[in-house]
Amino acid sequence: MATSDHTQDLDGEIDHFSEYGGSIRLRNPHIKFMDQDILYHLALGSESHDLVEMFGDVKFVCIGGTPKRMEEFAYYIMREIGHKIPTGTQLLDISQHSYRYSMYKTGPVLSISHGMGIPSVSILLHEIIKLMYHAHVKDPVFFRIGTCGGVGVDGGNVIITEEAINPDLEPFHEVSALGRKIRRTSKLDADLCAELVSIATEMDEPYTFHLGKTMCTDDFYEGQGRLDGAFCDYTEKEKMSYIHHLQRHGVTNIEMESLAFAALTHHAHIRAAVVCVSIVDRMVGDQVLAQKEVLNEWQMRPQKLVAQYIKKHLGLLDNTGTSATAAAAAAARRHLDLSPTAMNCPHKQVLIVKSPRRMNMVQQESQSYD
Repeated sequence: MATSDHTQDLDGEIDHFSEYGGSIRLRNPHIKFMDQDILYHLALGSESHDLVEMFGDVKFVCIGGTPKRMEEFAYYIMREIGHKIPTGTQLLDISQHSYRYSMYKTGPVLSISHGMGIPSVSILLHEIIKLMYHAHVKDPVFFRIGTCGGVGVDGGNVIITEEAINPDLEPFHEVSALGRKIRRTSKLDADLCAELVSIATEMDEPYTFHLGKTMCTDDFYEGQGRLDGAFCDYTEKEKMSYIHHLQRHGVTNIEMESLAFAALTHHAHIRAAVVCVSIVDRMVGDQVLAQKEVLNEWQMRPQKLVAQYIKKHLGLLDNTGTSATAAAAAAARRHLDLSPTAMNCPHKQVLIVKSPRRMNMVQQESQSYD
């Protein structure tokens, strides 16, 4: 089969930049000829919903595995940035009618579940990138926050991904289209990564932060060299030899989404970073043995780092990295206007609809895609 190699960092390709001054590269010339772009798995549409009004103020997009985790992150970041919603109301799962992903908007922050593995995160990113384009969002920053298996990193410690690599230890993601292999560079934003490391060093936490390569696999068991799957055609000695091989090549953790996340955000010219917490050291074992209460606390650790970054860029931290004085924080919030009305945050069973007829059609289409 012929191969289309996209590893030249996008050189020589046609760019379809947003005419609204944003930096999103929507590399699909067909979108502008569509009557409506239905984001099936988000239960949104470009003509059914007023996407500019709903999402035009988004600055940060945070994605993670489960709906519960990302709902909790939405409420966590709401407290951290001082966002208020009317008493007696709650945040709305904007994509509830899709039954696939959950999405919450808290001021300038989107919190979205991405499911498990490259196929699931890839579907989400295609539609979130298009959502950013239709909403005229300029220069958003994307984060994947989640869990991983550490390689020589104990459970509870946080890993910032320097480079996402495939099982062949190469920084490329491949996808088949029309029988051809498209190879894209899985590149994360180096400056963003460095800033996260800087913020991490200023945080007074009882755990360590690591910087390294993240190997992304297509499988939880055999693809990661586990001994506890339904099938295993290798010995424990071979498994340990492989894990040590990964460590020698700078791999600090293993998970299942970073490769597509890095490749698609880079291809769209979006600054992005991956921050995960180790829940097991794969050099010690395969099974996750920590108590649920411990795991829940561990999963908060990447969220804390990303929250610090967000607060810093919203002007809610002082120069030392600690929370700004009440007066300074209040001034920053007034400047941002984090009120529900100003930030267009759905906190009731209401969405900003352009066409009720089209919205019903979008919801029916989303619910029909099983």
